Amino acid sequence: MKLSIDTAAQTLSVDGKSFPLFSDEAFGVLSDLWVKVGWNQKYSYSFSWLGVPVIQLPEDMIRYQEAIQTLQPDVIIETGVAHGGSAIFSASLCRLLGKGRVVAVDIEIRPHNRQRIESHPLSDLITLIEGSSTAPAIVEQVKGLIKPGEKVLVVLDSDHSYRHVMNELEAYAPLVSEGSWIVATDGLMQDLTDVPRGNADWGADNPAKAARDFAAANPAFSLEPPAWLFNESTLSENITHWPDAWLRRRGVA
Repeated sequence: MKLSIDTAAQTLSVDGKSFPLFSDEAFGVLSDLWVKVGWNQKYSYSFSWLGVPVIQLPEDMIRYQEAIQTLQPDVIIETGVAHGGSAIFSASLCRLLGKGRVVAVDIEIRPHNRQRIESHPLSDLITLIEGSSTAPAIVEQVKGLIKPGEKVLVVLDSDHSYRHVMNELEAYAPLVSEGSWIVATDGLMQDLTDVPRGNADWGADNPAKAARDFAAANPAFSLEPPAWLFNESTLSENITHWPDAWLRRRGVA
């Protein structure tokens, strides 16, 4: 892609096609490039939530918050713990709403991360499970923590390979309540084949492709990101690390 910006003429050109610089089209081009460069520079590795590192793009966190506020789930299942920031973020939303709890699964929860989570003021809302998220015994353990009739949302943020995400989708989608979502995060990988920290294989080996293929094979689910709850702009697209992530189970929330 050849990009040219003329601030005097207030134009942006992409591969010879020109747009007004101050337009939705130009904003989209610049946002897409900003996300790729920011990912390569590890911008999302520079944030914390209530004292705990959270490796997420802030816009994704805010959009996720909007979905939680609208859905008001009883249980949030998260695969992938890392430092624990995402689990703490979800738990803080539950605390604010006065409803919900978090079940967080990881194949390895390092002792210092476990200690940080278990000593956090929100620890009473988080259950940690160590083991492979796709192991039948672990899936059954998670399932056993859900009470009949509870509203469940699932966020997949562990191994982002196509096969693992597809296995997680098949394992956890049956736990998702009607009107709720299973979210296959970090599909941006599909657009990172040409960046220094990326991988050429990610064009086909990524969570977004797994989510699309899962939706195509499972008519009970559709790719349906949460609607914006407030919008006085002319924009309509998320700036995100999670393209094609939100698989909604058909039904009324």
